Order: sequence, then C-alpha cells, then structure tokens
Amino acid sequence: MNVLYIEDEEKIANFVCIGLKEHGFVVDYCNNGNDGYARASTFEYDAIVLDIMIPGKDGLAILKGLRKEGSTTPVILLTARNELDDRLAGLNLGADDYIAKPFFVEELIARIHAVVRRVSGDRQNILSVASLKLDRLTREFTCKQQVIELTSREFNLLEYLMRSPGRVFTRTQILEHVWGYDFNPNTNIIDVCIQRIRKKIEKVDGEECLESVRGVGYRFRKPI
Repeated sequence: MNVLYIEDEEKIANFVCIGLKEHGFVVDYCNNGNDGYARASTFEYDAIVLDIMIPGKDGLAILKGLRKEGSTTPVILLTARNELDDRLAGLNLGADDYIAKPFFVEELIARIHAVVRRVSGDRQNILSVASLKLDRLTREFTCKQQVIELTSREFNLLEYLMRSPGRVFTRTQILEHVWGYDFNPNTNIIDVCIQRIRKKIEKVDGEECLESVRGVGYRFRKPI
C-alpha cells in the first residue's frame, strides 16, 4: 500500500515511517506542506497521513485543495491539537479520519486499513486472478490454495501489477509505487524481484503470469 506522509516533527516522522515500512507500506515522506501538496496533487496514493500544523501550506489547506481538485484519496489528519473545532473542521473539509498525537503506530495502521477498505470496498481487499489470490489486509498470497511466502517488496510489486491485469507498467511507475522516489531508475532491482516472484509461483502453478514487455516494463497476464 502506497502512503504519503506529511509531518514536520522529525522524531515522530522517523518512528512512524519505520513502523509503516515494517508492516509493508511504501511511504513517501514530506516535511512541509508545500512539497506535500505538490506530491499529493501529482502522484497516486492509497492514503494520505497529514499533520495539520506543518510549515508552508497547513494540513487543512492541503485537504481543502485536494478535495477541490476532486481527489478522493483517503486522508487521515494528525495533530497535537485535539479540540472539537479542529476535528470538525477537518471532517467537514473531507477528512476520512482523525487521530490526535501521541498515538500508537499500530492504531494508525489499523485506521489506514479501515479508511482504504471503506473507500474501496471489502471486495477490493482481495485481488483474484485465475488461481492466484492476494489478500491486501492479511498480506497473504496463495496459488491454487497454497500459501506462497513473499517478502514485503515482492508482495507490494505483485499487488501493484495484479490491480490491473493486462496493463503495462513502466519501470519508473513500478519504482515509484513499490520502492519510492529515491531509487535509481537504471537499477535492475525490479527485474531481480520479478524473477524471484516467478520462481515462487512456478513451483506451484507452472504458468507464466508476469510478462515482460520489451523496452517498457511488466504486466500481469490477463486470464484467457
């Protein structure tokens, strides 16, 4: 799951980023509102975790701008201020949830899953293509009802491709969504990860489901 996290308190941000990544999230982090708003307006995320009191454009202004643009990405607001007025302002502007500092990372993770589930619907938490099934909440992947163990990166890559069977994703798109924005686009890390996934699936199924598109990237094969 790809999350944009906008927070200016470095210690909190480091702690939360580590916690989210340990649970398989791909985290894009910004420490100010202007950069955060630019990324939220430009790139696609599954959810946005947004502090209200940040330098530059504040959290409520970012939320208002995104909703005005028509963005439906789930937003969870964070703030040290837990007064009723702040909660009402955020919710009235279109926030999907609200959590006051200090908080447990596990609670934030549960809330992220809840808002994504609410927006996308329970069915979309299970991605099924032919004999392959991927559960986005339990992070379990099965082939012909056999559980296949995947690393966090392997799971995120497979999830990204399985969302749109038949659609070709470029290496740049895959890097942005699975590894974040700091990786060298010339790295072969995607090819290596794809090979590992193929080998694991082929042990159970034998059919090729991840297709290379020469000079472009990869796609998840559409079932015939």
